[in-house]
Amino acid sequence: MTTTLTTTAVRERLHTLVVIDVRTPGEYAGGHLPGAHNIPLDDLEHALPTLRETADRGDLLMVCASGTRSQNAGTTLASNGIPAASLEGGTAAWASAGGELHRPATTAAPKWAMDRQVRLTAGSLVLLGLLLGQVIHPAFQLLSAGVAAGLVYSALSNSCAMASLLGKLPYNRTNRTDLNNTLAALRHN
Repeated sequence: MTTTLTTTAVRERLHTLVVIDVRTPGEYAGGHLPGAHNIPLDDLEHALPTLRETADRGDLLMVCASGTRSQNAGTTLASNGIPAASLEGGTAAWASAGGELHRPATTAAPKWAMDRQVRLTAGSLVLLGLLLGQVIHPAFQLLSAGVAAGLVYSALSNSCAMASLLGKLPYNRTNRTDLNNTLAALRHN
């Protein structure tokens, strides 16, 4: 079981914590806790040796958008003997409590946050299913029903298969150079 810290506790201890943001690079770029390092959840296994070394030097705080992925990351770390805490409510709770969010300076077009990508994809699939159901064959409406069922399951289980799939697309993947630079920074921290 991963320890969960409130925004108040994190605010008091932020200067002593090594913050690891497990969201996608696009979500991270949209705003992250001061000093946070981006290691997406999908890359966590690759980063375990560095995170073990880092945890030996200081306390790790795992962060995501709402707290679910950071809890999953904490569970993975714990199963590998690496202690870590998770920010209760994630960056959403941090920002709601008046916490500062940093955004990297970049000239590149901003990437969409994962929840926005999911809403676009789900909405597009529902509309496509309804349209094809009217124009081609009513059975295509099952596509819309399937997406609706997936969204209900996502809300009930607090997981999202569509986000997992979208996270594997090239523009949501971490650039290996960026990940290696992050891991090097953690080793020398």
